[in-house]
Amino acid sequence: MKHTRIRPFNTKETYPEQNLDNDLCQAVVANGVVYLRGQIGQDLETRESVGIGDVEAQTVKAMDNIKLLLAEAGGEMEDIVKVVVYLTDIRYRETVYRTMGEYLRGVHPVSTGLVVDSLARPEWLVEIDATAVLSQA
Repeated sequence: MKHTRIRPFNTKETYPEQNLDNDLCQAVVANGVVYLRGQIGQDLETRESVGIGDVEAQTVKAMDNIKLLLAEAGGEMEDIVKVVVYLTDIRYRETVYRTMGEYLRGVHPVSTGLVVDSLARPEWLVEIDATAVLSQA
């Protein structure tokens, strides 16, 4: 069985200011499991950062991206089994988890939270990585 790769891209387009040239994608579906790339406050179509300076707006965009990518993979939010949250400041935790929780009400995934020095771009304050198992798999 071949894996399904959703929204392939090259890092030289996403990070033109960095000397990168990697072929990646936003999601991979393998044997009914959806592995999502960490999502941030970035528009998937334009690659523009959104919610600069606003961790809640970035969280909403990240979760909207997750919801969209899962739909493109044939899934839904209820299929999420694990999330990993990366924060650049521990003070963002309550806002991020409250906002993320609105999207995951009744889902009950396992969760890991990390505080890191920075993300791939300095304006990104939160990144959310999700894994889902398609219910029809």
